[in-house]
Amino acid sequence: MFKFILAGIFILASIAGFAQNGGTVSGRIFDGTTNEPLPYATILLNVNNKAMYGAISGEDGRFVISGVAKGEYVVKCSFVGYKNTELSLLVGDLNNIFDLGKIQLNSASEKLDEVTITTKREIISSNLDKKTFNLADNIAQSSGSVLDAMKTMPGVTVNSDGKVMLRGSDKVMILMDGKQSSLTGFGNQKGLDNIPAANIESIEIINNPSAKYDATGMAGIINIVYKKENQQGVNGEFGIAYGLGALTKPKDDLPTDLGSYSMNPKYIPSFSLNRKTDKTNTYIRSEAMFLNRLPNNEFTTRYYDDENSIISQVPENRTQQHYILNGGFDWFINENNTLTFSGILDWESHVDTAQVPYINETSHERLRFWHWNEEEITGYLNFALNYTHNFAEPGHKIDFRAQYTRGWEDESYFLNDSSSFRQGTDATHILATEHTTNVSADYVKPLHSGRLEAGTKFQWRRLPVEYTITPGEGSIIYPGMGDWSDWGEDIYAGYLNYIYERPKLDIEAGLRTEYTKVFYTIAPENIYYPENDSYDYFKLFPNVRVTYKMNENNRISAFYNRRVDRPGEPELRIFPKYDDPELMKVGNPYLRPQFSQTFELAYKNIWESGSVFLSAYHRIIDDAFQRVYSMDESNSDYTIINKIYQNTGSATNTGLELVFSQQIVKVWKLSGSFNAYNNKIDAYSGIMYFPYERPFSIESTSDKTWDMKVNNQIKLPQGLEIQLTGVYYADKAIPQGKQFARSSFDLGIKKQILEGKGELLFSFSDIFNNFGIRQEYNGDGFTALYENYYETQVARLGFKYKF
Repeated sequence: MFKFILAGIFILASIAGFAQNGGTVSGRIFDGTTNEPLPYATILLNVNNKAMYGAISGEDGRFVISGVAKGEYVVKCSFVGYKNTELSLLVGDLNNIFDLGKIQLNSASEKLDEVTITTKREIISSNLDKKTFNLADNIAQSSGSVLDAMKTMPGVTVNSDGKVMLRGSDKVMILMDGKQSSLTGFGNQKGLDNIPAANIESIEIINNPSAKYDATGMAGIINIVYKKENQQGVNGEFGIAYGLGALTKPKDDLPTDLGSYSMNPKYIPSFSLNRKTDKTNTYIRSEAMFLNRLPNNEFTTRYYDDENSIISQVPENRTQQHYILNGGFDWFINENNTLTFSGILDWESHVDTAQVPYINETSHERLRFWHWNEEEITGYLNFALNYTHNFAEPGHKIDFRAQYTRGWEDESYFLNDSSSFRQGTDATHILATEHTTNVSADYVKPLHSGRLEAGTKFQWRRLPVEYTITPGEGSIIYPGMGDWSDWGEDIYAGYLNYIYERPKLDIEAGLRTEYTKVFYTIAPENIYYPENDSYDYFKLFPNVRVTYKMNENNRISAFYNRRVDRPGEPELRIFPKYDDPELMKVGNPYLRPQFSQTFELAYKNIWESGSVFLSAYHRIIDDAFQRVYSMDESNSDYTIINKIYQNTGSATNTGLELVFSQQIVKVWKLSGSFNAYNNKIDAYSGIMYFPYERPFSIESTSDKTWDMKVNNQIKLPQGLEIQLTGVYYADKAIPQGKQFARSSFDLGIKKQILEGKGELLFSFSDIFNNFGIRQEYNGDGFTALYENYYETQVARLGFKYKF
């Protein structure tokens, strides 16, 4: 009995003495004969016959051991008068909650051995399926937008439309705190350049998502994680940043009265407040961006086969206000049930003004002067209700979520044309209101050597668009468009995902099923498309990951998954964009989804002061879609080049990725990445319907390119940190052309003040203003040089204070 008491004292001490950040092990002890629960049984987690953790079962035979470090254990269950029972247990990387289930002890007479307390070295490990980047360490971009912060992350680039590309593809799903959000759009990325990074904790890159994630996003998932406070009481953070953008111009403006803005001021305040009690947690976050910003400064030089060449500039000068209000309330009903209500308001307003000259490069004669003004208000209002029930076993839970989002777009264009063939004005007005509703359930069941995940999700989206045209004399606006369209998408999904973990082998396998139904209805007055479009399909999306652990520091993984990219309403929209009437961007209502299969082999090695990650990947894409350039010769006064989304057959994406980190000396950490890939697009011929039916074709292209990023973090005394970052994107082939190399050098400085509660930050991105995009396109009858010197050079000064 005395030894039993000593064991109990040891167990209580071990529970209090070890950190609570590790794994959690639970189970229930029963009499093997009577099947009755055994209270006060002893459960020990042993390593080499030395007890490391322990617990005593409760009245119902249940026990819970928390804070268990990674490693291999023998679970020893004992009770006075019963035979001991032993089980093996691995606490590894894939799972941190384990349910040992029902453990039976058979009657016997046996003394309890004395227990010796020793320490244990934690197994060093790292996941291969996800990369996490803490924005607190990203000083050079922390005062800007989320898009700025992503610039230095492995495999991430930004294309000419401002979209994030991951390993050479812009088909990326963006999540907020692991969920689809109105802030980033449903199923696609949206507006990342308008989300301040101030309240963001970290950004996760998931190249091979499991079945529990939506199947959208063939290139992978980027998950944006907001800061969370777990302290009791009231706490929060206030921040303010001031910036100046476009300090220099990489190319002189063409002659106009307005030109492009420079020395563009911007103000970015942020605020968060959190109050937590034993029963409730209330939080509110607010962010704003007030900008005189130049998002695009586009030069286009067109070389025609008749030896004419015309250069134009679209200096889209913008004044912008953007507000985000994000709040929620958690009610901890009891230890097993939590109800959460949250909401997001995102409101953005901007005015764009541009004077666009068209100049003959040989004679320097101004052939045309295009002047436009755009006023647009966009936003989202989102409400979500989440209920979580935790079962008696730790980690065994079910989540129910219902969410509704109302989005809006109110855009007015006022167009003025001055040329030898036309003096006139036009106006357009687009009013779009999106309604998205989704309900989902997610279930997690910890197992002895892994866990089981299952769930279902239903999502309904509707986006009707009203299009009002006020044409002037000799209008440049395409006639016969109709004045409305209606798009809808319904998705019904279910998934099952299983994770199994052993000392030398990890396996994750899952299957997601999705039934999708889509319609796109256009006004009967539309003369360009012969009929409305609708389709549906049922698809299976499997995923498999197998990891072999060679030893504590080395492991290798193989991945396979299948995913889809569904065109959204912006890719389908039939109404053209009139920034440049001679270079028209328009959607395609007949666009179809593209499906991909990804194979990847990854290796990771960890040592005391650093790590290296190496991956080889290959992606097969069916029915790939992209913008295609084609000449519209229906206008006798001037030539129009169309940029229209089209399905273009099959493609592949093959590459190598290297990510490394090394602590050079105590104050200097060096990290970086290298990504080399080949985007191969097969030759394809198809039919274009807008603005008249005509064939188009693209030649087979092979895009071999690479990018490199190097990050230096220097931590000096007195809370001073310095970051120097270099980014280089090599030349790359693109459909029908080539994109030229570009680079950026960034500086960040951070100083802790006010006894660690305050921070001063200074950052200077793209110091030499070399990160603009330059592309060359070869079309039928023309070649075009496109240069977009959007605002990449920004100096910012910021202050943060925690309370």
